[in-house]
Amino acid sequence: MTPIGFEKHDHADCIDAAIAAIDVQCNINDLHLTPVRRRVMEILLKEHRAVGAYDILDVLRTDGMRAQPPVAYRALDFLVGHGFAHRVERLNAFVACTAPGQPHAPVLLICRNCNAVAEAHADAGAAFGQATTGADFTVERAVMEAEGLCPACRSSAS
Repeated sequence: MTPIGFEKHDHADCIDAAIAAIDVQCNINDLHLTPVRRRVMEILLKEHRAVGAYDILDVLRTDGMRAQPPVAYRALDFLVGHGFAHRVERLNAFVACTAPGQPHAPVLLICRNCNAVAEAHADAGAAFGQATTGADFTVERAVMEAEGLCPACRSSAS
């Protein structure tokens, strides 16, 4: 699977498909995708890169929405908490999930040169099997981060 952040694709289609998948998950799980949550998700989807909370606030302000830090952080907490987005610890930012509502173990591929972020998927059991064996611990959610060079930076460095 080519990580979505590094491949060429129909950008409008991927945004529409992701929002539709999130709407379905919200309906199934009786969750409320408020206008602010939806807009924050659209911002993350539009960028296809990690976006900081204050960058999101700037867009919300431009849109004429309430733009105080708690508003953005509550929306991001909802989106991350329900698997619609991921927190990129290394960049202190957030990225849209490429498989919202589907069980998976995301691996965030972070370009050390341009900070582009793509999501790949790992087998959670294989990734954490040895580490949790004998610990009587069940992994419920994990996000792995890997740093390297994206295809564009790798080819420009050659």
